[in-house]
Amino acid sequence: MANTSHPAVDRVVEALELQGLSPEIVWFDDAVTTARLAADALGVEVGQIANSLVFALDGEPILVLTSGAHRVDTGWLGAQLGGVLGRASKDAVKEATGQVIGGVAPVGHPGPLRTLVDVDLDRYDQIWAAAGHAKTVFPTTFAELVRITGGTPHAVVPPSEAGAETPE
Repeated sequence: MANTSHPAVDRVVEALELQGLSPEIVWFDDAVTTARLAADALGVEVGQIANSLVFALDGEPILVLTSGAHRVDTGWLGAQLGGVLGRASKDAVKEATGQVIGGVAPVGHPGPLRTLVDVDLDRYDQIWAAAGHAKTVFPTTFAELVRITGGTPHAVVPPSEAGAETPE
């Protein structure tokens, strides 16, 4: 595995350190831009990967940290949140997070970002999140992810689909 540095990763490390954490950033030789690629590279279940996805809720950016085991049901979740939820453009993602799609971390953003944390991630003792670059991840826990993001635990798929793995 490669060992290098990147400004977005440095911002993530700084944000984690401000939360009292000493993160172990894992650098891969190649980009791991999907939950399956990250899980395979780490030797863990795909559900242990916390995908950081930026959506637009009635035009406002919202970060959804979802288990890699399923896809966010935007129609269902939007209705739960009382609005219309859709994918944010790559430019909106970069503006909201300071990071690019494929490496968006749960922290290290230029400003506060409303965050939901998929309750399905609570099934795992350890989960992995991107660290600001497509070649990086760091280990965490559900409780720690909620704490460091100030996020709200929330289902992101209907209860009948929770815990069910979706093929990529």
